[in-house]
Amino acid sequence: MVVRHVLWTALTLRISICLLLAQPAKKAVPAEDSNFVTCARGLSGCDVSSLSPDQLKKVAEAVKARNLANCMEGASVCDPTRLTASEASAVQTARYRRNLERCMDGSPTCDPLLLQPKDATAVHQAAAQRNYDKCLNGAASCDPQRLTTEQMKAVQTAALRRNLDKCNEGSSSRDPLRLTPSEAASVSAANARRNRDRCLDGVSTCDPTALTPPAAAEARSARQRANLASCLDGLANCQPLELRDASLNSVRTAFRERNIDACKRGMPTCDPSLLTGPEMASVTAAFQQRRKAANRFSPAKP
Repeated sequence: MVVRHVLWTALTLRISICLLLAQPAKKAVPAEDSNFVTCARGLSGCDVSSLSPDQLKKVAEAVKARNLANCMEGASVCDPTRLTASEASAVQTARYRRNLERCMDGSPTCDPLLLQPKDATAVHQAAAQRNYDKCLNGAASCDPQRLTTEQMKAVQTAALRRNLDKCNEGSSSRDPLRLTPSEAASVSAANARRNRDRCLDGVSTCDPTALTPPAAAEARSARQRANLASCLDGLANCQPLELRDASLNSVRTAFRERNIDACKRGMPTCDPSLLTGPEMASVTAAFQQRRKAANRFSPAKP
């Protein structure tokens, strides 16, 4: 069965190859047909003098179809004088629809003089709605004179709400004079909280004069803790004169430990005058240990 299947497959493949070889090769497009395609597609290089009467008719029909498509799309190459009455009507309808869409979208290319009364009303309503949305959002292009009484009330309410948000956020564009007494109290509390947080974080914009006595005490404690941490770490912004006695002793101990470590490592920040006898002995032992290690791994002299 397997041999029979293989023979049948080989025979089928041979027959298919023979049929393919027997097919006539595709002929190249004649020069006159190539010229016809060029003319029909409106390409440059068209030689109308070599077209047959039937080809001329087809090329003319193609030119009319392209012109109609250009006119329907509003292209500048449209030639309206070549349109039939029905085609001109369709083109006018398409042109009107495009202009209406531009007017509804508020495009500067809209021509409102071409609109019919019912469409002009819809365009006016769309423009009024766009202006209302701009006014609600506080856009600079808002025209308040085009708002109705109800719209003006809504816009004023939105403006007051935006101003309240700006005041609560501490924005530079806020207007505190437009706040109600309750809103002013709420904004004042929010400003006090922000100033307290700035003072606790050590921000330069902190206003210590605006702190309440409890907040000022809390800010002083936070500053003392931050200064103690800087002094313990040996940072340049340490203010030792602001340290308390207990903290000053801790800072001295930390500084002595850093100095001992610097001397053991041979760093330029080492101050040997601060070392006690046992500390100097530990420094000497550290150097001796490093020299022994260096000698152990150095190559022997010949």
